[in-house]
This record gives sequence, C-alpha cells and structure tokens, in this order.
Amino acid sequence: MLKRLWTYFSIVFGGMIIAAGFNLFLIPHHLLSGGVSGVALVIGYFTPLNISIMYFVLNIPILITGWFKLGKKFVGLSILSVIVTTLFLELIPVNSVATDMLLSSVFGGVLVGFGTGLSFRVGGSTGGFDIIGSLVTKYRDFPVGSVLVTLNAIVIMAVAYLEQDWNLALASMASIYVAGKMVDMLHVSHIKVTVFIVTHRTEALLEKLLKRPRGITKIKTQGAFSHKEKDMLMTVTTRYELAELKQIITETDPEAFVNIVETTAVIGQFRKN
Repeated sequence: MLKRLWTYFSIVFGGMIIAAGFNLFLIPHHLLSGGVSGVALVIGYFTPLNISIMYFVLNIPILITGWFKLGKKFVGLSILSVIVTTLFLELIPVNSVATDMLLSSVFGGVLVGFGTGLSFRVGGSTGGFDIIGSLVTKYRDFPVGSVLVTLNAIVIMAVAYLEQDWNLALASMASIYVAGKMVDMLHVSHIKVTVFIVTHRTEALLEKLLKRPRGITKIKTQGAFSHKEKDMLMTVTTRYELAELKQIITETDPEAFVNIVETTAVIGQFRKN
C-alpha cells in the first residue's frame, strides 16, 4: 500500500515539476522542449491554441499505442502523468524566473528531466517521446535519456530550420541535453545487475521468470551447513526491471536467498529471443 502511494505521489510530483520547468523557465523565453511537448509549445507560440490542451491531445495516440506494446501498468501511470502535467500547466502561472535565456534553458531542462526521470523510476513515463524511447530500449540496449536526446534533437533542428532562429535552437538543445542527463541519472535502466536466487521452489519461480525477456541459468547447489540440496537461479537484468523481479521472488518464495551484484559489462546476448 505504501509503495503504491509513493508511486502515485512520485508521478504527481514529477508532473508538477515538469509543468514548473515549462511555465517558469522555457515558455517565458519561447524555448522549445523536444518531442510532443515541443510540438505543443510550437503550436502554442504561433497559434491561439492552448499549450496544455495541445500537450494532452497530442499524447493520446502515442499512449494508445503504448497501451498495447508496453503494458497497462506502465501506460496507466503515463496517462496519470500526462493528466497531472496538463493540470499544473494550467495552474502554475507563466512567469520568468531568470531573465537570461541560457540559464532558463539549463534550469528548465533540469526540472523537466527530474520530473521525467522520477516518473520513469517508479514505473511510468510522461508520455510523448518517453513512450517512444521506452519502445526503443525495450528492444535495443540503449539508455533512455540518450534516446530521448536524439529524438528531441530532430524536432528542435527541424523547427529551427523552419523558423531560422538558431539561437533559440541552441538554447533549446542545451535544455533537452540537460533533461536527458537528468533522466539517465534517475532512471538507471541501462545499469545491469546479476541476481543469484537460491530457492527450493525452482519450478514455480521458473514458470514466472521465464515469461520475462531475460535468460536464466539453473545451477545445483548444496548448503555447507545444512547439506541440503537446492537450486540457484542466475539472471542478468536491469536496475529498472529489478523491482518487478524482487516482487516475483517475494511472492513465489519468501524464504529464497537472493544476492544482487552490479554488473560491469555483458558480453553476448542480453535479451532472450
């Protein structure tokens, strides 16, 4: 129950921080974010349409796609994040905290990246290109933040070319770079860990663990003190997937002995076919 409340609190707080980054730093200087939020900002800058409403509307088709590809829990939290961010974009007044455009781009990026990374850390996202980034990292071993920087850079450069305002583009690029680094610092999905599980409920655990995209090695072991034979399951996973793995182990075999160590590198196939 406490874990669920913390998850919801993190999503709400993350959405509030993102909205603050937009309304207090980026929007007053007409700076651009990347991805869907960047498109919403451009539409809001050059048309009478409301930025928060456009942010919400543009996210709908991406969230629907993610619902079928990434799982209902992940996208459900992402929907909550989009709704909360949209709400706070309306509630927080647009007011420039810093007069310097470069400072605003950096600190706006910090806030947007922190809110996004916080949402990722508890199992959600902020919609938009975060969903696309998650789809990429689901099938390719890349840091999410780096994927988002690449996707967002394409949007920023395209808008800069059309508007012929390269100062705006460079400041916006700095913002999304900082945001991407903040996401990687908090999300850590590309950090690998090796999990050793000593259990007497091998088959029950394997039934659940083999549904995951990571391979498992089964090793016969014997307790030095008890002389009882048990199985040890070894798997390499990501820090982001570790919470789900722990939950599976706890529910299936609460008495299992689990050793988790950080993995420096993985050679060979990391993802199970």
